[in-house]
Amino acid sequence: MIYGNSALFDAGAMQRQSARGSEATIRTPRSTDGAKVWALIGDTASLDDNSLYCNLLQATHFASTCAIAEQDDKVVGWVSGYIPPEEPDTYFVWQVCVSDAARGQGLGRRLIGNVLVRPACRSVTTLKCTITHDNEPSWGLFTAIARKLDAQMRQVEMFDRHAHFEDRHDSEYAVSIGPFQPDKVTALTSA
Repeated sequence: MIYGNSALFDAGAMQRQSARGSEATIRTPRSTDGAKVWALIGDTASLDDNSLYCNLLQATHFASTCAIAEQDDKVVGWVSGYIPPEEPDTYFVWQVCVSDAARGQGLGRRLIGNVLVRPACRSVTTLKCTITHDNEPSWGLFTAIARKLDAQMRQVEMFDRHAHFEDRHDSEYAVSIGPFQPDKVTALTSA
């Protein structure tokens, strides 16, 4: 596998305590989930906030490429993403969020897997996202996904801290996993 030009972190090396309670269930979002998703993201300090309106649009217009996780009647996980119009074989992950209460269940991976097995993603053979260099949990998640899909993982700088963010945000690196065989995707959905 190709892992790009910087150190990546092994998800197995990150020790997390298993969440208590029942296992999270994953489903397609509904319009009434937008505010819950917005609150979940707002409670996660390491994530960039979107507007509530953005989360409402994701839960409606992009519902087929987003997923929500619930555990004990609470929203504990979210993935938003889309298929870029110019790349019908690609699923771009915009944001993955897992609450502290649900960590250690492989929930981020399962959320992405849940979307990838849907009819909307039947032509997808490449997974893309952007990650800052210091985001160890995301590097661990996407490295583990590349391994489960038995696919190459590449990275290049996409949005520069100075040129694109005017020093308000760290540089974002474009990560690409694939191509992968569609039959490998089910490996992402199990607990």
